[in-house]
Amino acid sequence: MSFQDDYLYRTQVIWELPEPTPPSTHKYKYRLFYGQNGKCRIRYDNERGKGDHKHINSHEIDYNFTSIDKLLDDFEKDIETWSES
Repeated sequence: MSFQDDYLYRTQVIWELPEPTPPSTHKYKYRLFYGQNGKCRIRYDNERGKGDHKHINSHEIDYNFTSIDKLLDDFEKDIETWSES
Protein backbone atom coordinates (compact mmCIF):
# COMPACT_ATOMS: atom_id res chain seq x y z
CA MET A 1 0.00 0.00 0.00
CA SER A 2 1.40 3.40 -0.92
CA PHE A 3 0.61 6.81 0.55
CA GLN A 4 -1.39 7.71 -2.55
CA ASP A 5 -3.55 4.59 -2.17
CA ASP A 6 -4.52 5.15 1.45
CA TYR A 7 -4.75 8.76 2.58
CA LEU A 8 -7.14 10.76 4.74
CA TYR A 9 -8.16 14.35 4.15
CA ARG A 10 -10.00 16.62 6.54
CA THR A 11 -11.08 20.25 6.36
CA GLN A 12 -13.29 22.43 8.54
CA VAL A 13 -14.50 25.86 7.43
CA ILE A 14 -17.00 27.95 9.43
CA TRP A 15 -18.09 31.52 8.71
CA GLU A 16 -20.27 33.80 10.81
CA LEU A 17 -22.57 35.74 8.48
CA PRO A 18 -24.55 38.94 9.08
CA GLU A 19 -27.80 37.07 8.15
CA PRO A 20 -28.84 33.39 8.04
CA THR A 21 -28.56 31.45 4.77
CA PRO A 22 -32.14 30.26 4.09
CA PRO A 23 -33.61 27.94 5.11
CA SER A 24 -31.15 27.83 8.06
CA THR A 25 -32.17 30.06 10.97
CA HIS A 26 -28.66 30.56 12.42
CA LYS A 27 -25.96 32.94 11.13
CA TYR A 28 -23.32 30.31 10.33
CA LYS A 29 -22.20 28.89 7.02
CA TYR A 30 -20.09 25.76 7.34
CA ARG A 31 -18.37 23.00 5.43
CA LEU A 32 -16.83 20.10 7.34
CA PHE A 33 -15.26 17.36 5.22
CA TYR A 34 -13.60 14.02 5.92
CA GLY A 35 -12.46 11.89 3.01
CA GLN A 36 -10.36 8.87 2.28
CA ASN A 37 -8.72 7.75 -0.95
CA GLY A 38 -10.20 10.66 -2.88
CA LYS A 39 -13.79 9.93 -1.78
CA CYS A 40 -16.09 11.85 0.54
CA ARG A 41 -16.80 9.74 3.64
CA ILE A 42 -18.43 12.40 5.86
CA ARG A 43 -19.49 15.95 5.03
CA TYR A 44 -21.58 18.47 6.94
CA ASP A 45 -22.79 21.61 5.17
CA ASN A 46 -25.68 24.03 4.86
CA GLU A 47 -26.10 25.19 1.31
CA ARG A 48 -28.72 27.74 0.32
CA GLY A 49 -32.06 26.09 -0.39
CA LYS A 50 -31.18 22.79 1.33
CA GLY A 51 -30.37 23.89 4.87
CA ASP A 52 -28.37 21.93 7.41
CA HIS A 53 -27.52 18.38 6.41
CA LYS A 54 -24.76 15.81 6.42
CA HIS A 55 -23.48 13.19 4.01
CA ILE A 56 -22.32 9.80 5.23
CA ASN A 57 -20.76 8.07 2.23
CA SER A 58 -23.44 8.51 -0.43
CA HIS A 59 -26.37 9.10 1.96
CA GLU A 60 -27.68 12.62 2.64
CA ILE A 61 -29.34 13.13 6.04
CA ASP A 62 -31.00 16.23 7.54
CA TYR A 63 -29.01 17.70 10.43
CA ASN A 64 -30.48 19.59 13.39
CA PHE A 65 -28.00 22.43 14.00
CA THR A 66 -28.01 23.73 17.60
CA SER A 67 -24.50 25.19 18.08
CA ILE A 68 -20.98 25.23 16.63
CA ASP A 69 -19.70 23.13 19.54
CA LYS A 70 -22.37 20.48 18.96
CA LEU A 71 -21.69 20.54 15.21
CA LEU A 72 -17.99 19.85 15.77
CA ASP A 73 -18.76 17.15 18.37
CA ASP A 74 -21.18 15.41 16.02
CA PHE A 75 -18.66 15.59 13.18
CA GLU A 76 -15.98 14.00 15.40
CA LYS A 77 -18.36 11.25 16.53
CA ASP A 78 -19.29 10.42 12.94
CA ILE A 79 -15.60 10.21 11.99
CA GLU A 80 -14.92 7.88 14.94
CA THR A 81 -17.93 5.71 14.08
CA TRP A 82 -17.00 5.54 10.40
CA SER A 83 -13.35 4.76 11.21
CA GLU A 84 -14.33 1.90 13.51
CA SER A 85 -16.58 0.23 10.92
